[in-house]
Amino acid sequence: LAILGFGSQGHAHALNLKESGLDVIVGLYKGSKSWKKAEDYGFKVYEIAEAVKQADIITVLLPDEKQKQIYEESIKDNLSEGNALFFAHGFNIHFNQIVPPKFVDVLMIAPKGPGHIVRREYTLGNGVPCLYAVYQDYSGKGKEIALAYGKGIGGTRAGVMTTTFKVETETDL
Repeated sequence: LAILGFGSQGHAHALNLKESGLDVIVGLYKGSKSWKKAEDYGFKVYEIAEAVKQADIITVLLPDEKQKQIYEESIKDNLSEGNALFFAHGFNIHFNQIVPPKFVDVLMIAPKGPGHIVRREYTLGNGVPCLYAVYQDYSGKGKEIALAYGKGIGGTRAGVMTTTFKVETETDL
């Protein structure tokens, strides 16, 4: 798994998934203030394009306003057939700012709380409820992959409910 971004949600997802036994790397832009922080937590950190190339599952946890540019510059051309592309908010997919290729799953797991709460609840043996959505199911296993990811971050401990990218985006806004 490649977690792109190491801010509020990024650090929580990366740490929770790692502690759930998954192989996690972090992708950041060159010069990111979070680079050393992620390394201090024991993660291998790569520039975003390289992280995407190395991963089967790529989670975009960058600020919404930066996602389109970073997707075009570093993600799009490095996706491989069968990758799963995750988001924690549906905005850029719903509003067609990002249009992924047909050969990847496009999924969402949206914890209903800030990253520090997602992390704290996980470390306490609890979880934060999550919404999940399958926008594009290339593999035919999108639901299973989304729920497994939700389990990895602790969401299934509290409950995971289905939604759509449209509903999640519009209700969040």
